[in-house]
Amino acid sequence: MRISVTGHTNISAETVPLVRAAIADLIADTPGLVGISCLARGADSVFAEVVLDAGGQLEAVVPSRDYRESKVKPDHLVQFDGLIERATTVRVMDFDRAGRDAYEAANEVLVSEADRMIAVWDGKVGERAGTGTVVALARARGIPVDVVWPNGAVRDQPGPQQ
Repeated sequence: MRISVTGHTNISAETVPLVRAAIADLIADTPGLVGISCLARGADSVFAEVVLDAGGQLEAVVPSRDYRESKVKPDHLVQFDGLIERATTVRVMDFDRAGRDAYEAANEVLVSEADRMIAVWDGKVGERAGTGTVVALARARGIPVDVVWPNGAVRDQPGPQQ
């Protein structure tokens, strides 16, 4: 069973254990579990850790060749690098620079190669290539989507520079 993830990068620290538990419940006892994730901060990385903790394999989809250097913040580097090391496969999309086109291509992989998707999503539709867009694409293609947004879950508000 190949399960991909889409979700918010800015889930609060208090929300992480709630999301972790909800994902663990959803994937418990899934035979032949393969998780597909872009390993972004937040939902993607929590999902990847839960898949590995459950004994599944992890396939990483990195949106661009410069993704680590340009988009992975210093406080997420250790987690990102650790997940890359533990991934069974790492696919780097054919883009030199991270951006909307690279994210959309990575999202296409998440949808086209999954039997099921988990969306860590508050239900709000935002920007192009965002969580709501990926959920809509998956649903349009008949991919079952489990939305995870536990009671008490919140997103951190972006600061003036975000």
